[in-house]
Amino acid sequence: MRTKTQATVKPAKKAERATVKGMFRVAITKDGEIVSDSGWHKNQITNLGYLNFLCQALAASAGSSQIGFMALGTGTLMGAAGTALDGEVSKRAAVTAASSSTSKTIRFTATFDSAASFVTATKNIANIALFASSSGGTAFSGNTFASSSCAINQVVNATYDVIFS
Repeated sequence: MRTKTQATVKPAKKAERATVKGMFRVAITKDGEIVSDSGWHKNQITNLGYLNFLCQALAASAGSSQIGFMALGTGTLMGAAGTALDGEVSKRAAVTAASSSTSKTIRFTATFDSAASFVTATKNIANIALFASSSGGTAFSGNTFASSSCAINQVVNATYDVIFS
């Protein structure tokens, strides 16, 4: 008597897995010379950052957001459920966005100029975040770095990469 054997099931190919991560760097300059450099640090994308800036943008939803501004602050780490930057200094800087057709990275750069009253007194900046608007709103992502003293005669140049892989 013959017995039936089960057909061999081939495992499915691994599904492509997309990840989003980010890196940022903050440099303080005076008279064109770098006086402090944070080095590269990883970011923390917020829950609403994923929803508003990525998911809803892919769906062309009316509630979607696009990154337009960068903020610096004097505070602590923004958690995944966070929406604001702790200790945010008074003015956000508009970002310039750049990408290439051969890359999965978008680079946001911003300059915080003390001549434009970015700070009105010396501050110890220690965190950074990306936002859609010049004030208020929900942060896309952010994180902390070793605090650096920023005086009113200094400029902060920040670079923030969002990397898809």
